[in-house]
Order: sequence, then C-alpha cells, then structure tokens
Amino acid sequence: MEISVELTLTPLQDNFEPPIVAYIKALRASGCTIKESPLSTQVYGEFDTVMTLITNTTKKAFEQSEYIILNMKIVKTNRSNYEPSF
Repeated sequence: MEISVELTLTPLQDNFEPPIVAYIKALRASGCTIKESPLSTQVYGEFDTVMTLITNTTKKAFEQSEYIILNMKIVKTNRSNYEPSF
C-alpha cells in the first residue's frame, strides 16, 4: 500500500534550524520520494518503508533535542504526482 506523509518538525529552541536540516537530510538519503516546501516535507512510498524511515529519523531527532514537536498527516495513496486542476 502506498502512502503520502506530510511532516513538520518544530524544535522548541532558539537555534531551531540545525535539527530541521539534519532531519530533512536523513529523509533525503532514504531513497523515498521527498518533496519540500518552506513549511513541511512530504514523503511518498510504500507504507512499511515510509513508516520505518519516519520512526527511525524521528527517534534520532527526538534524542538530540530536549523539546521538539512533530506534526504528521498521512494519506492512504501516493499523491506525489498531484497537480492542481485550477
């Protein structure tokens, strides 16, 4: 089963950029389809592959930051080819 996941990592600290950059770089290295915007990162692929990637990457980010939030939306389909029709 293919899924689409939107992630927003929010470190609650003054120097918030390094944890976000490290998180995105780890996602990029996975081989999954990744799209980025200024507000979130989208990951597309097979359910088990994507969820394992997110679990491992998030655990590492949480271990490296004292206060951090991850917002996640999951859609049961691969929407990586979506283009607006309007």
